[in-house]
Amino acid sequence: MKEVGIINREIAAAISKQGHTDLLMVVDAGFAIPNGVEVIDISLGENMPTVPEVLAELKKFFSVEKMVIAKETKNVSPTLFANISKSFGEGVPVETVDHSSIREMSKNVKTVIRTGDFTAYGNVILVSGAGNRWKVEKPG
Repeated sequence: MKEVGIINREIAAAISKQGHTDLLMVVDAGFAIPNGVEVIDISLGENMPTVPEVLAELKKFFSVEKMVIAKETKNVSPTLFANISKSFGEGVPVETVDHSSIREMSKNVKTVIRTGDFTAYGNVILVSGAGNRWKVEKPG
């Protein structure tokens, strides 16, 4: 029985499928997920779990080089925006785009993790990174 790491088998498998620059999305309870995109629904109830809680666990096992968040999140839910923005550390840039762009980009993600978060515009696209394990003889 798996007792360490991410124990949700679908999330563990989804992370294993991610390559450099692939997209994984963590969304709130109301996000309209496009047809054909793999969905892992971990919503248990209102705000259970939240997007920041899921990101905190993902950070332990998943390398991210950039996050994409809607401008509307910053305007409507500034506390959530701040929490998401710092979830992977200061070295991970945050790109803000219109919510309509987030919806369009969601068609190209490999996996969406749906939470029970009821905070408006609680959606983030994670761009898979190479992590700090990679050796480089000469910076390019």
